[in-house]
Amino acid sequence: MRTAVMTVVAALAGAALVSGPFAWAEPEPYLVGRGISDVTGPAAENGMMGYSKFDQKTTGIAQRLRSRAYVVVDRATNKRVAYVNADLAMIFRAVQEGVLGKLQARYGNTYTRENLLLSATHTHSGPGGYSHNLAYNLSILGMQPQALEAVVDGITESIVEAHEDLKPGSISLGFGELTNASVNRSRVAFDRNPDKGFFPQGIDPQMTVLKFKQSGDDVGAISWFATHNTSVTNANTLISPDNKGYAAYQWEHDEKGVRYLDNTAGFVAAFPNTNAGDMSPNLNLKPGSGPTENEWENTRIIGERQNRKAQEIYNGPQQTVSGGVDYRMRFVDMSTVQVEGRFTPNGQPGTTCSGVVGASTIAGSVEDGPAIPGFSEGMQSPLKKLFEPLNIEVPEWLKSCQYPKASLVPTGLVAATPNVLPLQIVRIGQLHLVAVPGEVTITAGLRIRRTVAGELGVPVQNVLIQGYANDYSQYVTTPEEYDSQQYEGGSTLFGRNTTPAYQQEFGKLAASMKNGTTLPAGPTPGKPPFTDINLQTGVVLDDKPADKKYGDVLAAPKPSYTRGETVTAVFVTGHPKNNLHRNHTFLEVQRQVNGQWTRVADDGDWSTRYRWERVGVAFSNATITWQIPADTPAGTYRIVHHGDEKSGWTGKITGFTGATAPFAVG
Repeated sequence: MRTAVMTVVAALAGAALVSGPFAWAEPEPYLVGRGISDVTGPAAENGMMGYSKFDQKTTGIAQRLRSRAYVVVDRATNKRVAYVNADLAMIFRAVQEGVLGKLQARYGNTYTRENLLLSATHTHSGPGGYSHNLAYNLSILGMQPQALEAVVDGITESIVEAHEDLKPGSISLGFGELTNASVNRSRVAFDRNPDKGFFPQGIDPQMTVLKFKQSGDDVGAISWFATHNTSVTNANTLISPDNKGYAAYQWEHDEKGVRYLDNTAGFVAAFPNTNAGDMSPNLNLKPGSGPTENEWENTRIIGERQNRKAQEIYNGPQQTVSGGVDYRMRFVDMSTVQVEGRFTPNGQPGTTCSGVVGASTIAGSVEDGPAIPGFSEGMQSPLKKLFEPLNIEVPEWLKSCQYPKASLVPTGLVAATPNVLPLQIVRIGQLHLVAVPGEVTITAGLRIRRTVAGELGVPVQNVLIQGYANDYSQYVTTPEEYDSQQYEGGSTLFGRNTTPAYQQEFGKLAASMKNGTTLPAGPTPGKPPFTDINLQTGVVLDDKPADKKYGDVLAAPKPSYTRGETVTAVFVTGHPKNNLHRNHTFLEVQRQVNGQWTRVADDGDWSTRYRWERVGVAFSNATITWQIPADTPAGTYRIVHHGDEKSGWTGKITGFTGATAPFAVG
């Protein structure tokens, strides 16, 4: 009897008391943490990343860019993963190395290349110049250290916040389908695939949602769905997280009450991409078109559709996530992979080859936005220094290996694009993330997923492509899609066998994970040449009219407004590069409450716009607009501008604040 009692007591010792003397529950299996921070780079005169358009430079902020991080620890083994999704066009190795360096200085080897997964939403409306690879800095006029620093610091801060937030928690997994937020922009290539029947509508409709709880409280979600983050067109010059950023903002800010500048823990909702290589949000197959003809309204609608479906899945039937946390990562030289015949369409062994940009890459995707015009003429332009490293012939052996691509620039031979890439698989319970450093079409993604699922012995639904992860190497198309040499095929750097090579190499990682074995780390990539080329001038000095002070109001709001109207104010300002105001703001909409001014909106909000304009040589103006939301309380308001000016005499940067006269909203 004594032994039996002791056995019962011991069994109950690890359980958690819920309520009452006999109500017991199993301890929560994971530690869960979430974090968020600001990755917004220079808001003026910084080339934008994504559309490769030389004259698309930042002129202000529509909404700030954010990094969302989640840390999950398996309490049984103490293994952990850190997952990040940031409002960026891509993740580059420069970012991965920078973040790892900062994390390891703080936490030692707690976070490594193996258990840290960095991913991007693929917005095309953010500052560029944060890569060490020349090809991805061309249209930005070179490397922009300020942009790289903002990205690295913001991502690191979000992970630190998630790490410090770790608490006992649980995770669940749900699936659903979203069919009105994407369209196949490369149907001619997609239709060549013999396995296209898996996607009868020509899209990948699967949305996958992870729900995070801490001690029973909802604290976050990750909602994967494949669509390009290009509702905002290449005519835009305001920083924007695009449709996926709006989806996150609507869930966090509008529905969960998160206020990003209040420094309080809140719900974190990430909307990462999967295999979106041929998925466009422009439902009418032209930039800025579909479902409406207004790019900002399309951004809102496509974002809202993702948010609504994500919440439906989040609040619907869910599988409890159970099992371990695991990861595998190794570097692979994608230019020299010898591919076994079982992965190629004809059953014969094949090979990949060094990265080459094709002619159709330069043409761009007409559905989402054209790319670089007059590429060859640029060799003799004022930008000659940038183009010189790329002005070399493609060797005949490489042209042959890349056939039928019309090979233009052998970027891999001069390390303008990376050949050695990080390949990673992360497991959280029954969900497996295949982290691909590129843009994967839905059918290429399906083949990689099937290979990994087969090795692991899990349903293909439980294997996701996490695109835009850890580094960037353009597109991944099937051999059949590659042969048609649409934009995506011309941008598939490593040739016709790129997808078979990924199937083979990710299959090795999956087998290692299943068997509990290790793999060689692979070749360590070096720092590319031409990293420090920068033709973009910085801030020399700021100046202002003699009769004005910084922060003075040049154009004041009207005395009163009704809801739905737009308030406009113009201020004397300095250059936004003087201070990025990360985790702060260039503007505030303030309401007077009990005699005190209280912030109700800032430059991270959908309702505001901050626009910067150079006037002459060194003068500049800031135009701030606020479209008054329908639910705005009646009251007294004002617009406040925070800026910074750089002295031409000392180079000292000094902050200032200006405010309009009060106005009424009724």
